[in-house]
Parts: sequence; structure tokens; C-alpha cells
Amino acid sequence: MSRLPLAFVALVFIGMSLFHSPLSASETSAEASSTVRVAYVEFPPISYRNEQGEPAGEFVHITRKVAAEAGYQLEFIYLPVARTYLYLTNGTIDLWMGLTDIPALKDDVLESWISPIPVELSAWYLEGAPPVDHMDRLRNKTVILIGGYTYAGLRDWLTAQPDIRITEAPNHRSGLNMLKRKRGDYLLDYRQPVKETLSRNSDAEIRGSEMRSRNAAWLFSLANPRATILREAFDDAYLRLAERGEVPPVRRFQKTYVVPGFPE
Repeated sequence: MSRLPLAFVALVFIGMSLFHSPLSASETSAEASSTVRVAYVEFPPISYRNEQGEPAGEFVHITRKVAAEAGYQLEFIYLPVARTYLYLTNGTIDLWMGLTDIPALKDDVLESWISPIPVELSAWYLEGAPPVDHMDRLRNKTVILIGGYTYAGLRDWLTAQPDIRITEAPNHRSGLNMLKRKRGDYLLDYRQPVKETLSRNSDAEIRGSEMRSRNAAWLFSLANPRATILREAFDDAYLRLAERGEVPPVRRFQKTYVVPGFPE
């Protein structure tokens, strides 16, 4: 068998390289454009980081399904709430599985039209204490708040009240323990993570009353030029999945509940 000239072999390899390079770059670009950076916070059972260090929870599960249906890949980033706000503002993340009507983010995000999960803010107290049936119940009391939570602006209002004392817990379990040790009269925390944290026996004396109903949603960063496209894609994908019974039925947005005296 005759040997091919070395120059011819070199030309073949150069030609193959030129043929494949644009395709590889195109594939890389397509993969990058279909990747969505998603923030998630410690909010069990809705979203949390499991023992393996992976994102988990009801909202995480739904988001994975919706993204796959919409044709997007997800890059999950575990963050504290305050940094999530910052990263939404500057575009470091594309979306957050969060709550609607957050004053600090009103000019920085687009909220999805779909709300897969209802969320309830409650006041937790020990058996024998009165429920918070009006915001005035918090007057001359010590209120425990969870560190990093803004409570959609309620934290600022509470802090500004001269007759309401504020103390802080680093997480849901610590907040409940502080309440039981009477280091506060009321704990303000969301029902889902508290219910997930409560122990059947040791926390039997703890009661809760609703303060405000909220809606979970996808919050898309307006710093990302694809924000509108992503929102439409996620909403449309959820509708298709709901029709097939693969996600919870579409919820109607109803007027949210607030306890009397709740600040606007």
C-alpha cells in the first residue's frame, strides 16, 4: 500500500478541524443559552439542601419538571435570602423560587403568572397565650424573627415600632426553641417550614395563628434580557404539565389574607 504524502494528511486534519470547530462552538453556545441559574434557600419542605448537599423540596421538584418541559437546564445555587436579593438585582442569578409581592424586589424582577404553592405566615406561641388576631397583640411583646427573612417588608415595620421588641433566631428550629424557653412571646415564621420542624412530642405546647397568606412564584431577574422569554416559557410549560396531571392544578390568585392591623 502506498503511503499518502505527509502534506496531504496535514491538509485533511486541518480541514476536519475547521469543519468541527464551528459546530462545537455552536453547541456550547446553545447549551449556555439554555442554562438557567436558579437560587434556592433553606425553606423546607418547599426548598432546602438535603444531606447529600443537593437541592430538594416540593418547589425544587416542580421547577425541575417545568424547566425540562420548557427545554432549559438548571444550575441550582444555594444562597441566604439577603444574597438572593442582591444576585437577582445584579443578574448573577436568573431566577429565584420565592414569594410574590416583595417590596425590595418590585423593580428588579418579573413574577410568574403561575403560583404552584400557597404559603402562610403565622404567629407561633405557647399554649395559654392569646393568638395574634390583631397586630396590636404584638405591642409590648418580644417577637422572634428568623435571620435573613424580610417578611416582605414586615421586619422593617416591626423594628420601627417603639413598643415591640425584636430578637432573632438563626433558623426555624432555633426559633421554636427560643419560644419554648420564653425568650420571646411570639415567633413569626412560615407555616410549611415550621410544620416540617415541629416534633410531635417535645413541641406539643406550640400553637399557631395565621397572619398573612402569600403565593410562591418564580421571580425572574430583570437584569437578564431573557427575563420575559423565560417567564413565558415557564408559565406555558406549567400549563401543559398541569393539563397532563404532572404538576398541581393551576391555582387561582385570590385576595390574600392579612390579620387586622397588618401594615400596608
